[in-house]
Amino acid sequence: MYAVIRTGGKQYRVEPGDVLVVEKLGGEPGADVAFSDVLMLGDGASVTVGAPTVDGAAVNATLIETRKGEKVRIFKKIRRQGYRRTRGHRQPETVLRVTSISGAGKTAAWDGVVDLTPKALLDAKARNLKAVVASLEAAAPVAAPAKAPAKAKAPTKAKAAPAETAEAAPAEKPAAKKAAPKKAAPKKAAAKKTDAE
Repeated sequence: MYAVIRTGGKQYRVEPGDVLVVEKLGGEPGADVAFSDVLMLGDGASVTVGAPTVDGAAVNATLIETRKGEKVRIFKKIRRQGYRRTRGHRQPETVLRVTSISGAGKTAAWDGVVDLTPKALLDAKARNLKAVVASLEAAAPVAAPAKAPAKAKAPTKAKAAPAETAEAAPAEKPAAKKAAPKKAAPKKAAAKKTDAE
């Protein structure tokens, strides 16, 4: 199931589970956002088109982060006049994860877990910038996704009687010795040059 929604003067085709980057919306990371401007719903071959919107349809999403977009450079020049101006602009944008679509008597939901890790932190980890990662994690703690339950450990072997352990203990000590660290191979000396060469 998919929907076409309108927000920020633009239209987006979304499905449950999609990551969506839209014009800046209010709210904190983890907040739920609902879009009621649903222009069209589609499910396989059946399509419901609104006039202008579909009645009772809604798209729900979770806000991941609000950030600045990529830099756009504005360069102006008038030839032969010595006029050059360079400006830059970074549009504020909001990143959303679409969680459910409902309307026309049908509902489709995404059953995954929303990860609230911001893009700046992912980029810093990818570039192995440990100082930046530490400062970003300290500034805004990231909610880690839920981990799968740990597997149960296999039952341990029954312990031997105290008399047996006393006899087995001295035999185990030599086997438990650590191997001596290996020495690095010596470096080869460079060949000496003679005056004849």
